[in-house]
Amino acid sequence: MTAQEMIQPIEAPIISSEVDRPPLTASVTKPLKICLLGYRSAPFVGGQGIYINYLSKALADAGHSVDVISGQPYPHLDPRVKLIKMPSLDLFEAKNHAKALKWHHLKSFSDTFEWWSMLTGGFSEPYTFSRRAAKYLKKHANDYDLVHDNQCLGHGMLKIQRRIPLVTTIHHPITRDRELALAAAPNWQHRLMSKRWYNFLNMQTKVARKLDHVITVSEKSRKDISEAFDRPEANITLMYNGIDTEVFRPMPAVEPKPMRIITTASADQPLKGLRYLLAAIARLKPSYPDLELRVIGKLNRGGPTFKQLRKLGLESSVSFLSGISTEDLVKQYNKAAIAVSPSLYEGFGLPAGEAMACGTAVISSDGGALPEVVGEAGVIVPAGNSKALAEAIKQYLENPENAEQLAKAGRQRILDTFSWQVKAQQLTRYYHDILDKNSTITQ
Repeated sequence: MTAQEMIQPIEAPIISSEVDRPPLTASVTKPLKICLLGYRSAPFVGGQGIYINYLSKALADAGHSVDVISGQPYPHLDPRVKLIKMPSLDLFEAKNHAKALKWHHLKSFSDTFEWWSMLTGGFSEPYTFSRRAAKYLKKHANDYDLVHDNQCLGHGMLKIQRRIPLVTTIHHPITRDRELALAAAPNWQHRLMSKRWYNFLNMQTKVARKLDHVITVSEKSRKDISEAFDRPEANITLMYNGIDTEVFRPMPAVEPKPMRIITTASADQPLKGLRYLLAAIARLKPSYPDLELRVIGKLNRGGPTFKQLRKLGLESSVSFLSGISTEDLVKQYNKAAIAVSPSLYEGFGLPAGEAMACGTAVISSDGGALPEVVGEAGVIVPAGNSKALAEAIKQYLENPENAEQLAKAGRQRILDTFSWQVKAQQLTRYYHDILDKNSTITQ
């Protein structure tokens, strides 16, 4: 197969979800008291934080009363949404993990377990957050009609479920992250460390099978969740993510830089495929010396990405930007000529959708659900193929008129297919269906 054949736009997937159902009727427009849960929910820590931010706002727009219970780092929320802080030890921000545990923490099993797990290379936040949330909701269950968890999947969720209706969003099974991390490990020590880190997946697998109500954000995720967690696809409801098209929008006053590429990636997560994009940039630099890459993410000094940049001689051509506001992110998309999503797997592909909403031409891998988002409004290449990425970027650079047409098509696709208003309507109907069934059972 030639590089040209590899980068042909694919046919847009058929969108078959709750979107096709009729608008809400008066019988299901009663405002609800909803509690959203997120064990770490700041937008800059990943897509789950972005999901909490926009979902809570969309539900508030739909007339519901919304509280968010979150651990650190805390989310950025609409003023109408109440934040209930559920602090952990926040060990990722601690200067010295070993000294982070204080005497008063010993009174709490969750605090002590969290510290010990971190000290031994584990990740216990989903477990400890679920314990803290269950303890809080034991006292405050009557304050809410329903609880909606954002992929914590901790044992405490099953306790919550026994007291109050619980809905859980699973974006994608993190088993994929584990597989890729193990494959990228350079030696047995690193593989052992990865296995220890992802040990929480044993808990998530058990919990996911026992949850009453699970939704996910793409057909690809529904199939993968079913396979990874041994849960029938029929018991997983599909509701696509929304994108705020008023916030993520074209900015005519911002002049794009014709040689700038933008991507959103956690630098050292193999899943995000940044190393393949860097290799593609290195291929193109001799022919396009002014080519630059802006990465929305943090560079870890001494990490694999840092070492690859030095090896490829790209230090002056690649810049990293993290912790920025949403408005700044929109400006960054508008300043770029091309947005690339090189991920090996995405449960939805929010950065690609946001770039499309901004009217930026998109190149995407076929990893996970990305083709469901991009459809025919962008160029799609095989995941993990730096040569195909380079060829796609080259075509955009040499054919700016084609790139502009796809950029306009991308904006229109997001307007037509993905919105938070639709998502809030779907969820409102779904919540009321659950509450109606529960009411019938208890009568």
